[in-house]
Amino acid sequence: MNATTNDNWLRASLAVIVIVHCVVALWHGVAHLSIPVPLTGAQMAFVGVVIVALPLIGAGMLWTDRKTTAAWLIALSMLGSLIFGLANHFMLESPDYVMEVPAHAWRYTFVLSAALLAVTESIGAVLGGVAIRAWRSA
Repeated sequence: MNATTNDNWLRASLAVIVIVHCVVALWHGVAHLSIPVPLTGAQMAFVGVVIVALPLIGAGMLWTDRKTTAAWLIALSMLGSLIFGLANHFMLESPDYVMEVPAHAWRYTFVLSAALLAVTESIGAVLGGVAIRAWRSA
């Protein structure tokens, strides 16, 4: 694979994972509202900024001369999102903990979307790291 092909593949892959992550995050948000599983003000701010806005801003920057900055933004926001989601959905006992979500028609959607968030965030963090390494050495 030549450098241009690799560059385009990384940009496209990062953009796709950010879009998929955003769709899953919105789906998970609908489950949060439907059950309901409330978030604190600080959690809402984190979700709005780190989980939704920063990856989208990074994806928008991928086709600028700041592509390495974009990769850093995506990698770090996805890593932060992953840590936040793992802690709140799978580790800490709280209303957001998947084992504590009450019986509801949206319960399985909530659990599945929480797991898919972890998958998309992991992929985004790794792809971001690969892009940083590739673009810093170029």
